[in-house]
Amino acid sequence: MAREFKRTDRVADQIQRDLSMLIQREIRDPRLGMVTVSYVKVSKDLGYADTYVTVMPIGEQDEETVVPQSLAVLNNASGFLRKELSRGIKLRVMPLLRFHFDESVDRGRRLHSLIEQAFQREQKRSESEE
Repeated sequence: MAREFKRTDRVADQIQRDLSMLIQREIRDPRLGMVTVSYVKVSKDLGYADTYVTVMPIGEQDEETVVPQSLAVLNNASGFLRKELSRGIKLRVMPLLRFHFDESVDRGRRLHSLIEQAFQREQKRSESEE
């Protein structure tokens, strides 16, 4: 009988949990927005961990500039985060962290607004026919 989860999936889940706590508690950079780790994908050889994050601006931050700034901060802090992760997760080799912006949330928001617009147009059309 095959296992339910692959080892890389279990490692990715653990990295996601620990990394979200580390980013929240340890990184104190004013350029960093409110970061949510949405998904981690670990390569088969455990060499890389592609980390997908969503970023919300805090206070006076501009929504368009906070994403590249936050990604730059996270990629610069990847060595520190990797070292801290290795203290909690016992692996022979801790994967290199690569941060990417998760566009699925924005895409979902855009699709939802398009569906709402189409629904409202259809309601107006049906009301005008009556």
